[in-house]
Amino acid sequence: MQHVHRVVVLALDGVYPFELGIPSRIFAAADGRYEVLTCTVDGHPVRSNADFTITAEHGPELLATADTVVVAPISPSCVTAELPDEVTAALRWIRPGTRIVSICTGAFVLAAAGLLDGRKATTHWRQADRFRHMFPHVALDPDVLFVDDDPILTSAGAASGVDVCLHIVRKDHGSRLANTVARRCVVPPFRDGGQAQYIEQPVPENGASSAAATRAWALERLDEPLTLADLAAHARMSRRTFARRFNDEVGLSPGRWLIQQRVARARDLLESSDLSVDQIAGRVGFATGASLRQHLHAAIGISPQAYRRTFQAAR
Repeated sequence: MQHVHRVVVLALDGVYPFELGIPSRIFAAADGRYEVLTCTVDGHPVRSNADFTITAEHGPELLATADTVVVAPISPSCVTAELPDEVTAALRWIRPGTRIVSICTGAFVLAAAGLLDGRKATTHWRQADRFRHMFPHVALDPDVLFVDDDPILTSAGAASGVDVCLHIVRKDHGSRLANTVARRCVVPPFRDGGQAQYIEQPVPENGASSAAATRAWALERLDEPLTLADLAAHARMSRRTFARRFNDEVGLSPGRWLIQQRVARARDLLESSDLSVDQIAGRVGFATGASLRQHLHAAIGISPQAYRRTFQAAR
């Protein structure tokens, strides 16, 4: 009998309703593989950051039954360097080894509990300076959509909760199910780049265009030896202007972004096909199987063969 993975979402005072609902919406679309329940620190209703309160059916003891705990974000005005006693007491219900996820300002809660000390993490880019000041022992990266520092995952603002939940489905069950879930929820299965593309920027000079069309063009040609000159020519920009615009929009250099996309495509083929490592390398634009092995190991720390075995078992 298939184990149903229990996800428990912790709602605190000042919770954002949209983000609170993300785990239920995403995981419920995964063909019965997850059960999502919501609790509060005392079983009582909590104030949302909107004009209504939210009632949950469970108290903090539910956290002891979780395979994954998600801490939903709270209004920045509710964030404190030290947790209220009732929140600290609630977090003690979480069993050692449980996967813990935060969305947006939920990272402040994990950091205040000491769970992020010495770890990599992220939060909403607008709260990055405040986070660094309050929690200097956390390696904050405000440029990414989420950080997976197993068993703790942190995500950036609002819709990045969707990204991290899809990542969990992909990690647990492979890209095929994650893609199915994304289609059912009418969201992209993977967003390229990071938070840098959403940070407030000055209006581009001279009405210069976005690099988005060129990114889409490149994704259709990952098997080709694309260069910065090729990308800039497609965008009808100089190489210097294109590289600057690309980095402003995506938060990565064009070369680094291409490697990221090629690794992502290779992972999908390792999960969903029986192609050899050399064949996959050719299809995603790496010159050799050795090059694919090097880049995959740099990205996720394992070999193609080990990655394939893991996801074949998951399927």
